[in-house]
Amino acid sequence: MGFSSIRLTVSEGLARLTFIDAERGNPIDGPFCAEMCEAAIQLSENPDVRCVLITAEGPVFSYGADIGVFVDDLDGLPSNIKRWTTTLHSAIARLQRMDAPIVSAVYGVCAGGMSALVAGSDIVVAADNSLFVSAYAGIGYNCDAGASVMYTRRMGVGRARKFLLLNEKMDAATALAAGLADEVLPVDAFAARAEAIAQQLAAGPTKALGEMRRLLTSVTDQPLEAQLELEAQALARSAGTADAREGLTAFAEKRKPVFQGR
Repeated sequence: MGFSSIRLTVSEGLARLTFIDAERGNPIDGPFCAEMCEAAIQLSENPDVRCVLITAEGPVFSYGADIGVFVDDLDGLPSNIKRWTTTLHSAIARLQRMDAPIVSAVYGVCAGGMSALVAGSDIVVAADNSLFVSAYAGIGYNCDAGASVMYTRRMGVGRARKFLLLNEKMDAATALAAGLADEVLPVDAFAARAEAIAQQLAAGPTKALGEMRRLLTSVTDQPLEAQLELEAQALARSAGTADAREGLTAFAEKRKPVFQGR
């Protein structure tokens, strides 16, 4: 499948997923959802992928949904939304279950479903000109793209509720304080910082990082004993990896480990 709204490359363990429909503000529409679904399949099936770095081209990160497409077919919109969310939500679920962590580098406006997608990243590095926009209630819609889950994980139920119900906008400093962003840097420095974090993660013990990612998705819906057992089972799987053996050997030999993601 050829891509027109995204670019996907993989080099030395680092996958770069870039939104390239800059002229239109990197919108979410049917083709974008289908391409994200295919990209998630490729990423989740590629054993060489050890971290995913999400970036965007153009003056804004994304305006979110393409409202023009919505208005062009209001009668068919409910059916189209089911089609689009089928592919987009599949992509989000697969990205969340991968071993490879996700880093997003955000600048300018990041609205609606794209803000939700970014919130699902493990690390969000934002430029100081970033503006995270809820957007949904402003057009009479509820949230999608995992917003109810990702915002809650990052900000807590109360703050996520306020952000969504009041159709709020968060500048970079507010997003940092709320937990929606992990780091905020000047416009000329945020991309390099995101790259450095992604490179660090890509050189890490990928299988163990994947176990951590999945454990963190179950903490709110599992009783303590069940979560402890999930941790134990995950730890046993990690202990059987080549990277775990390398980590222990390197520690004993007083050297830096060289992980291979295996």
